[in-house]
Amino acid sequence: METVRLRPIRERDIPAIEAGASSREGLGELQWFGFRTFHRMRERVTLDGYLGPDSGGLAVDVGGEVAGWVSWSKQFWGPETTSWSWTIGVILFPAFRGRGIGTAVKKELADYLFAHTVAERIQATTDVRNVAAQRALEKAGFQREGVLRRAQWRLGEWHDQVLYAALREPRDRFG
Repeated sequence: METVRLRPIRERDIPAIEAGASSREGLGELQWFGFRTFHRMRERVTLDGYLGPDSGGLAVDVGGEVAGWVSWSKQFWGPETTSWSWTIGVILFPAFRGRGIGTAVKKELADYLFAHTVAERIQATTDVRNVAAQRALEKAGFQREGVLRRAQWRLGEWHDQVLYAALREPRDRFG
């Protein structure tokens, strides 16, 4: 497989990301939420490299070409100081799909977040019809936890989402 790596998003990457995400064909019907601005991404890249303490993003680089991007944000399950996990998202452009890149990216992102944050849990959702994303999550070490009914509004109707999560590997605390 090609060399796949995650790296900080650069200002010069944003036009490629914007072009790839500016059509239903570019994102696919399961990721198309209508036209959107990339003004906030530009601001975040300038402000903090899109690497803040509560959310962030990285470019997906395949052989020196921007193939998409990943993002993460905190999901709270109780008190904000102790009961949170990362929710991740992965966008790959059509030319890079179906080649195992999604699996590699999901695994690399989970490894990165476990190595550089204290998160115990990393989760992702995908449309119930997105079998390729579900397979990629499972191959990357995520486990299916359930279905979130009518959780996402897209293309004029509600869609069910499948919830997946990966947990930090337990460590021997006394040895």
